[in-house]
This record gives sequence, structure tokens and C-alpha cells, in this order.
Amino acid sequence: MGYLLGYDIGSSSIKATLIEAATGRVIATVISPKTELKIIARHPGWAEQDPQVWWDNAKEATSKIILHSKVSPVDIEAIGLSYQMHGLVIIDKDQKVLRPSIIWCDSRAVEIGEKAFSSIGKETCLKKFLNSPGNFTASKLKWVMLNEPEVYRKIHKAMLPGDYIAMMMTGESKTTPSGLSEGIMWDFQNNELANLILDNYGISPDIIPEIVPTFSIQGELTKKAADELGLRKGIKISYRAGDQPNNAFSLKVFNPGELAATAGTSGVIYGVLDKITYDPKSRVNIFAHVNHTKENPRYGILLCINGSGILYSWLKHNLMSPEATEINYKQMDKLASQAPACSEGLVILPYGNGAERTLENRNIGCSVYGLNFNLHNRSHFLRAAHEGIVFAINYGLEIMRDLGVNTTAVRVGNTNMFSSSLFGEIFATVTDTKVEIYNTDGSQGAARGAGIGAGIYKTFQDAFVGLEAERVIRPNKKLKAVYQDAYNKWVSILKNLILQKGKK
Repeated sequence: MGYLLGYDIGSSSIKATLIEAATGRVIATVISPKTELKIIARHPGWAEQDPQVWWDNAKEATSKIILHSKVSPVDIEAIGLSYQMHGLVIIDKDQKVLRPSIIWCDSRAVEIGEKAFSSIGKETCLKKFLNSPGNFTASKLKWVMLNEPEVYRKIHKAMLPGDYIAMMMTGESKTTPSGLSEGIMWDFQNNELANLILDNYGISPDIIPEIVPTFSIQGELTKKAADELGLRKGIKISYRAGDQPNNAFSLKVFNPGELAATAGTSGVIYGVLDKITYDPKSRVNIFAHVNHTKENPRYGILLCINGSGILYSWLKHNLMSPEATEINYKQMDKLASQAPACSEGLVILPYGNGAERTLENRNIGCSVYGLNFNLHNRSHFLRAAHEGIVFAINYGLEIMRDLGVNTTAVRVGNTNMFSSSLFGEIFATVTDTKVEIYNTDGSQGAARGAGIGAGIYKTFQDAFVGLEAERVIRPNKKLKAVYQDAYNKWVSILKNLILQKGKK
């Protein structure tokens, strides 16, 4: 066995990891760029990125991986891709990008999705697609049709972000059932492309790429891509998945009863079910998990809070200014721990990153309550941010519990906000779960997935050689009642705010 290369194409950065296939040992990991990628917001509720920026940073990360690892590209056997979900990339017949990608946290297509939900029929949508069309990729594509018809007419293929990066590597436009399901373009009843959605939107199925299995040889690295990346021609691209299904996979979550969580830009809980279920209000979503098949169904149930780590990042670059260029997140966590539990009454609702599914696609913005000029300081703000993010996740987790999801233990990677022991303790205490922390991330998961897709690993278990939980965080019993009271207060504030603003 040689080496496996995994990429995680995020909205904040591009991460690449090289692992030794035989042992699962991480040889090198690189993040590019060093500062977070910009999200273009030309109007309120919009969020776009230039796909070329992802590719440029993938090239930069790859060159550094080869430099730091001193591994010969000849010994790299397969490549796997994880990517930010729900984004839309459109290309012309020459594979040129026609407009910036409309990414996951963009809210412009909410009304389009709600109209389709009603016109197709709510029961039909939920039974066939397990979700409302909502603000997902198909609805974003319809927005382009309605608002940029001259661009729409030039579309040859419409893809997800991971499909675009794979195309840049292989020269071929392809996608997966799991990917299509995250765009609400997969019919679970008929196990095929969601033609009913496409017909309703007037979208030709011809612009949907060829569908290939998640774990499969999906193409090979072209000479042009190999030259740009500094790799060898012919390396197999053998796995691609959205970041949340992939994060769950990277944590060995692929069977019913297993749960994963992450708290990067967004905060997510992801579980696996073997029976079809759905939330009638589509506040949590059901997608095809990476190992889903018609014969052995595996449905990923996903709770997403858009405003998670992005809130902490905003505080770093604004509240901490002018020290923002010097202070790091670890130092911010230390400062946050100086404030007492519940932040002496300071409350933050972290909904400042677009329409929130758990709030039925309302976009209520971020709010701060209880600020006392004579009492509160930066440490209170930072701790209240931790608490507000966890409260928002727990609010959505209650919906998952109502759908029968077991929440006694959650697996997380030692990354993003879960790298903070303070955040981990608050999460465990508020959600009343045991948090198992693994030294892994999405790029490692993508590398392991590539090993399965290329046939290097014969079973899923083989792919997780060397992966063990590093530590476990249990609920703080002394703070449980205190946080329950604080959470109830937080929920009351949220519900009052929703009543005041009304449904958007």
C-alpha cells in the first residue's frame, strides 16, 4: 500500500491531508489559505464564492503537502474529496464557470423552494425527497433561471462544489446520489434523479452530470491537473461526499444509532437511520448517507445551524480588534473561561448567517440580550457565544429526538470549536451527551474514503486502522441545572423574537 490524499473543500479554507494507507498514519496536513476565505455578499442574505479560488488553494495545499511530507507523487494511489454542501456551480460546454458559486449559506432561493413545496405538494415532497425543496441547490438553480436568464441559457452542467473540483482533476462532470440528495434532486421512492422537482422548475435533466457511486473510481487525474497540482497523471479519484456526511464517515458513523457533530462555520449534528423518516416542517433534513444503497438503506439525518464558528470568527475580527491579528482562538477560549457559566445574564442568539432551517427558513439575524455596560466585558461575550451556539444546536437536537434519534453519545473531531475544552464541556452538559473526541477531520475521512473507493481497503472497518478516541467529555453535573435554566430562558427569548418578527 502507498498513500492516500484527501481534500476538504470548505467555505473557510481548503484542507489537504496525506495518510499512509497501511497504518492510517497522517503524514502531513496543510490548510490554505492561512486566513479565512472571503464570502461575497452583494445583497443581504446572499453568499457567493469564486470556484477558481477553491482550485487555486487546492493547488497551494497540494504543493505544500508534497514539500512537507517528502512523499513522491508516484506513491499516491487515490484521491478523495469532501466539500461544502448545497452549493451551486454552473459551467458552459467548455467547462468555464459562468458565475460565482451560490454557496450553502445563501438565502436567496427560500421563497422559490417554499412555492415548489406547495405546488408539488408537501406530502409528496416529503415522501419522495424526504425534505422540502427549500433553499437547496435545485432552488438556487431555479433562481438563476429566473433572474439571470442569459447566464442560464449557457449552462452545460450544474454541479456541487465537490463535483467542480473533481471535474478540474479529471476533466469529467460527474455527481453522486448522495450529492444529488443534498440538492433535493434525488427521488428516494424510485431510487433515481428527482424528475418531479426538475419538471416543476423547468430544468432539463441534461444539465445534471453523470451519476456515479460515492465509493468508486470516478476518474483519473489528467496531465493538465497533475501538472498544476504537482502530482502524477493517472491517480484515481475514488470518493466524494458533502462535508457533513463525510465528517460522519470520518468518525466511523455509518450505522443506525451513531451520531457525529461538528462546529466549524456552521454547527451540525448528523445521525444515521435505516428507515425513512422526515420532519413535517423540514427543519432537519434527510439525505442519502455515503453508504446508502437501495438494498441496504442508510439515511443521514442532519441538523444544521448556520451561525456557529462564524460567530466566533466575527468576534475575533471585530470585538477583539486591534488584537485580532495577534490573538488566536485558543487564547480567546482562555479569556471566555474567565466568565462564569451563563455569562452573568448575557445571551446571544447566533442566527446571523442566513436563513435557518431549524427556524423554518426564517432569517432573524444575530441578537444580543441582557448587555450590562457596567458588568459585561469581552470574556462574557466570548462565553455567551459558546453558550448561544450550543443552545441553538440543542434547540435543533430536540427536533431530532422527536424523530427517534438516540443522543446518549456524540463523536466529534478534535477540530474547530470542539478543539476547545470549554465548548466541549458546555455542549456535553447542555445536550446531556457523552462527547467522544477523535483526532480526525474531513480531509482524513476523504483520504480513507478514497481507499475504499479504489479497492485498497476491502471493508469500512479496514479503512479506520489507527483511529481511536483521544478523550471523552461528560456532562458537568454541577452545572446541569444552571444550564437548563439558562437554556429555557434562551428558548423563551428566541420564541418571543420570532413572534415579534413574524415569518419571513
